Amino acid sequence: MTTSSFLPDLKDPDLYQDRAPHDVFARLRRETPVYWNPEVDGSGFWAFTRHADIVEVSRRADLFSSAFENGGHRIFNENEVGLTGAGDSAVGIPFISRDPPIHTRYRKFVMPALAPGRLGDIEQRVEQRVAALFDRIPLGESVDIVPLLSAPLPLLTLAELLGLPSEMWLKLYHWTNAFVGEDDPEFRQSAESMAQTMSAFFAFSKELFDARRAEPGPDIASLLANAEIDGVPVPFNDFVGNLILVLVGGNETTRNSLSHTIHAFSENPDQWDAIRLEPDLLKSAPAEFVRHASPVLHMRRTAMADVEIGGQAIARGDKVVMWYISGNRDEAVFENADRFDVRRRAVQHIGFGSGQHVCVGSRLAEMQLRVAFRLLARHVRRFEVEGKPRRFRSNFINGLKNLDVTLVPA
Repeated sequence: MTTSSFLPDLKDPDLYQDRAPHDVFARLRRETPVYWNPEVDGSGFWAFTRHADIVEVSRRADLFSSAFENGGHRIFNENEVGLTGAGDSAVGIPFISRDPPIHTRYRKFVMPALAPGRLGDIEQRVEQRVAALFDRIPLGESVDIVPLLSAPLPLLTLAELLGLPSEMWLKLYHWTNAFVGEDDPEFRQSAESMAQTMSAFFAFSKELFDARRAEPGPDIASLLANAEIDGVPVPFNDFVGNLILVLVGGNETTRNSLSHTIHAFSENPDQWDAIRLEPDLLKSAPAEFVRHASPVLHMRRTAMADVEIGGQAIARGDKVVMWYISGNRDEAVFENADRFDVRRRAVQHIGFGSGQHVCVGSRLAEMQLRVAFRLLARHVRRFEVEGKPRRFRSNFINGLKNLDVTLVPA
């Protein structure tokens, strides 16, 4: 354990409410890169802050479990407080909270739905969505870009992939905020309101599940509803868990990467000038957008045997938390790691995870970022952010609730 007097509580959601604490993680990487973090309500956890150690833990699914029965993939124990941290909500186990080989089998069901052949001309449809959303944004005026572009774009894409009406994006927006907002009173005002949210989502999920079982289609909801593991149909509650996973994973990363990147371009106008002058930079720049934003702050595993990582002995049963926000700013991997640089090449970020649990929709997310900024580059000369955005009170999602910005026309 660390002997340093520097003892931040990385679990405390207040640490992330006013800012992304990059300075805290930079000091940990220097002084105590594998850091023991006590918990008021738990046994404590090992915090991994270096890129190499996070990749090592991620690739060793045999030693580091994300299975529900071992605690799951969140910093809290899912087997004690449920997937959403809202108590026994009867939500089933999503495949992110499974270990191989079951996790691998689930991925095989989902991957075909995201294959280029299945998606067809989805990039063209995303371009149409971006154009339609952009047409409603007044240029030269202060607007909150989150409800106008950052949130609806990925949710409209998700609605298509799930075979849902496009107007459902607002309900999906409300639900996903509640799923990840266990520490934010704006998203979870009370246990009663969360119970109402879950009741409404269960009713929607049951209708969707029954419809896709009766008449399967090419959409992801049909694949999840009709999946079988070792010949046994996936139960309804697991369908709900996987549906939450798809909605959160397909929404939060893209939404917050888009908002954070607009903010970064406002602070680094030279980088936006580079994109406008060289649109081909957008072929690779989305990887830098995600690295710099780190929309997901952490993922958790549980050690299944005594092991040593990063020079630190980890005991069987210990909880380990991989801080992507720290690994994505690791100076040993990224030169001038805090700099937002759209010309970076071969950006090996871990914003979508790493190893066997890497996000199955990562390419789709980066494509949406590429398309959005390609259109913005044609019409916007610069971004002027006004005021400090309100942040999620969360140790899990690096989210912006609003982003008031003027899009100065080209």
